[in-house]
Amino acid sequence: MDTRIDEIADGIFRLSTFVPDIAPPAGFTFNQFLVRGDEALIFHTGPRRMFPLVRAAVACIVAPESLRWIGFGHYEADECGAMNEWLAVAPAAEVVHGQLGCMISLSDMADRPPRALDDGAVIDLGRGKRVRWIDTPHTPHGWDAGLMLEESTRTLLCGDLFTQVGDRPALVRDDIVGPAIMAEDMFGYSTLNPNMGATIRRLADHGPRTLALMHGPSFAGDCGVALRELADDYDRRRGPAPVGAAA
Repeated sequence: MDTRIDEIADGIFRLSTFVPDIAPPAGFTFNQFLVRGDEALIFHTGPRRMFPLVRAAVACIVAPESLRWIGFGHYEADECGAMNEWLAVAPAAEVVHGQLGCMISLSDMADRPPRALDDGAVIDLGRGKRVRWIDTPHTPHGWDAGLMLEESTRTLLCGDLFTQVGDRPALVRDDIVGPAIMAEDMFGYSTLNPNMGATIRRLADHGPRTLALMHGPSFAGDCGVALRELADDYDRRRGPAPVGAAA
């Protein structure tokens, strides 16, 4: 395996490792995203066993020991399995996540205390880069789930949303919804819940211009349309909303 590096938006780098043995014959990508600033942030750490590959890729962009922030969508091995390896390498680094994730997992599992963020909180990374935390409970899965939006480029760090198989180009402008629907049919990985469609539509309201997928290509195009189409599919899967639930 090797980890490829592509700049998908100004100062935002996709670090992608393709694993052909997962979901054969198509294979599966594991992507991390480095946001370069005075205080660099990595979103997703990858599993522990991928840490040497990811660290080597980061070193092509910034000094690994200078990393300041470690973010991810929810507590799961491919999202944060190497967080303590990063904390050991980067002495000033802090894990950053939502209040709930810090309370139920990270305050115990991270080797240094994490920084807990309220929904909508912003971290200024310097050099014009700012990331906003957005709570997305149970979407696509995990009570603690949330995402980040880099505001200068309007890049939504999507976590598991739009997951798909295969090894596509780093940045595409064609359909990402169809492949995501196929992957949901294949894996059934999402936690269907009454608020799921509404949660994804609220992400569209932030006006993203690039969607940075953890498993699949990044997307530059009409992100609002893609998010709303994905929300419609999850509404279809969920069936009629229970009385009193959010639409």
